[in-house]
Amino acid sequence: MSTSSESEIAQSLLKHPFFEGFEPAFVHAISAKGVESRFGVDDLLAREGTEAELFYVVLEGKVALEIGSGDRPLLTVQTVGPGEVLGWSWLVPPHRWRFDARAVKPSRVIALDAEVLRRTLRTHPTWGFQFMVRFMPVLAERLENTRVQLLDIHAR
Repeated sequence: MSTSSESEIAQSLLKHPFFEGFEPAFVHAISAKGVESRFGVDDLLAREGTEAELFYVVLEGKVALEIGSGDRPLLTVQTVGPGEVLGWSWLVPPHRWRFDARAVKPSRVIALDAEVLRRTLRTHPTWGFQFMVRFMPVLAERLENTRVQLLDIHAR
């Protein structure tokens, strides 16, 4: 884990494509408790069923979103990389990860504290709306990729 300051985290976020056009005040607000983290190949960022306390902003590397299917091997639903974000389980109660997230290349991310993010979105409705408008296409893409993967499994 890096020792980046809140200000350095905010500056990195302001340069990230997901946060392009957001008010700097919003980005600084959600940076509280944010940390830069590095993950090696096969390191888990999230484990399905555990508490979802973080929202990841991918700076470098690749992270696979995987689902288990009991007796079958893990299925990669999508791979996310630089310029993308990871995690929606922190937003939806009961705030438990719905997928595993595994680094498939050495990865550098900013991990944002979910409680800080939820509180900021709740107390600043304009920012919350802007965030959700930006975030909904990410959710839709993840859902579509999951659907395609499941159709592929059943086609076999």
